[in-house]
Amino acid sequence: MKVILLQDVKSVGKKGDMVELSEGYARNFILPKKLGVEANSTNRNNLKLQKANEEKIAKEQYEAALAMKEKVEEMSPKVSLKSGEGGKTFGSISSKEIVKAVADQYQVEIDKKKISMQDAIKSVGVHEVTVKLHPKVTATLRVKVEEA
Repeated sequence: MKVILLQDVKSVGKKGDMVELSEGYARNFILPKKLGVEANSTNRNNLKLQKANEEKIAKEQYEAALAMKEKVEEMSPKVSLKSGEGGKTFGSISSKEIVKAVADQYQVEIDKKKISMQDAIKSVGVHEVTVKLHPKVTATLRVKVEEA
C-alpha cells in the first residue's frame, strides 16, 4: 500500500515522502496514528501543491537573505568601549551590543543569535563580524569600536 507520510517515521521515511508499506502496518499503525495518509490521487495532488508552495517560500526567503546581505555589508555601526590610560580597554563588546547599535543607527533588526564572533571584541578599531542570514547566505559586518 502506498502512503504519504505526514510526519517523520523512524526506519520508514521523512515527512512528505511517498512510501510503499505492507497493508497491515499502514492500516494498523500509520493511518490510525495520523502519521500518514493513503496515497490516492487527491492526496498526491495536495502533496505536489504543498511541495511547490514550500519551494516558493524557500526561494523568497533566500532572495530576502541576499537583499539583507547587501544592506548588512554596507553598514559599519559605531560602538564605544571604555578605555583608560595607554589605550587599555575595560570589558568587551558582545553580540547584544552590536545588534543594539545596528538597530539604533540603521533601523535594521538582526537576531543576536545569528551573529558569530571568534573572540569577544576587546580593542579599539574596525572588527569584522560574521552574520548568518540564511543557511546559504552569510554577510560580513564591519564594526567600528571607538574609545568612550
